[in-house]
Amino acid sequence: MDDIDAWVWWLIGAVGLGIPLVVTAMPEFGMLAVGAVAGAVTAGLGGGVVLQVVVFAAVSVALIAVVRPVATRHRSQRPQLATGIDALKGKQALVLERVDGSGGRIKLAGEVWSARALDTGRAYEAGEEVDVVEIEGATAIVM
Repeated sequence: MDDIDAWVWWLIGAVGLGIPLVVTAMPEFGMLAVGAVAGAVTAGLGGGVVLQVVVFAAVSVALIAVVRPVATRHRSQRPQLATGIDALKGKQALVLERVDGSGGRIKLAGEVWSARALDTGRAYEAGEEVDVVEIEGATAIVM
């Protein structure tokens, strides 16, 4: 097998590793495919078979060692933008009907919500501004 054949085989291997990447969405296959491309470049530049395999292994291992932990950490992070109920926590609301430990009504984000005071001994009168500290079901807990 001459050098031209070697780099072609490396590229075929890279494509072969790219297929499971697309099918399984496992990024490790993509990193191995990049290693195969590096092996193809090495073959194209005239490197021997041993050097081609070493470059393939080194590039693949380096990518898996560096990129995989970064990707895993990125995937496990919570989204920076709060949505849904989480977006309502910390917002201010207007008391529509007296709110105390047993209930009441507030206007929160343009909608009327049932509400309950966090401190059961405290009451908020209509027209007061309150802070939403938690949402339990369809009830806002305020202070």
